[in-house]
Amino acid sequence: QDGAYLSRFLLDRDYEVFGASRDAQTSTFGNLKRLGVRDKVSTLSVEVSDFRSVFQALVSVKPDEVYNLAGQSSVRLSFDQPVETMESVSIATLNILEAIRFTGDPIRFYNAGSSECFGATMEPANESTPFRPRSPYGVAKSAAYWQVANYREAYELYACTGILFNHESPLRPERFVTRKIISAACRIKGGSHERLSLGNIDIERDWGWAPEYIEAMWLMLQRSAPEDFVIATGASYTLAQFIEAAFSALGLDWSEHVETDARLLRPTDFSVSKADPAKAEQVLGWKARSKMPDIVQRMVQAELALNQGQRLLA
Repeated sequence: QDGAYLSRFLLDRDYEVFGASRDAQTSTFGNLKRLGVRDKVSTLSVEVSDFRSVFQALVSVKPDEVYNLAGQSSVRLSFDQPVETMESVSIATLNILEAIRFTGDPIRFYNAGSSECFGATMEPANESTPFRPRSPYGVAKSAAYWQVANYREAYELYACTGILFNHESPLRPERFVTRKIISAACRIKGGSHERLSLGNIDIERDWGWAPEYIEAMWLMLQRSAPEDFVIATGASYTLAQFIEAAFSALGLDWSEHVETDARLLRPTDFSVSKADPAKAEQVLGWKARSKMPDIVQRMVQAELALNQGQRLLA
């Protein structure tokens, strides 16, 4: 989702945008199509876990800014694929940093961090909060964060990490729990008699609106010096509250349609995730405008429109 929204955002600011995929010739770039910008984005094949592939892309494009949004991004899947997750997140970030260093060009680099680096945060996490990741994904993102910090300090690269808390949109794949909930609720509203099976619905997360978070990424690269920022709304809700909001938006009682399944629990997880995004507001002038209830409403409306074959407006 982030790459598509970022592409649209940059195009609106007269950027020439290049999007990378492992195999650009076979990739559908479906989210770019859904946003109506596929024909405006140049695409190229890049395997981020292969240094030479990354280096060749940088030499060919000669970018001013690089946004690293690649990598295996499902926390749940990272428990099944820890090696692939580490390689596609951590090793890939190292390859990009090293390739930028090799070019010698004044490239500004944004790295997509994650609140998963923090693990449980009973007190709101800020840029000084220690990392205690509880998943292979969080471990990989933590390693990538420190690689960026090291290259910034040791090699004076313009490199920074946005430590983004959960951010959602209609472009989320259905393997992510938020879209899974929205899609199931809409199907049930349409007459399906299915039961929605979920894991721990008592977890608490800070959910934001992905298109707003794209602006924060861009703002981080417009400063005179690179710094890392926590990007979040500052408001956390339980997954049960998210579920209730989704079903209520459709006039349904969620308790009649949802069940918990212990098989869907993660091997290790954390209950509470809270954020303190004060630095982003003070330094970047960025503040989240949408909270979880707003996001659920938009996702429900987009899902209903999608089911009716209408074009996505997000």
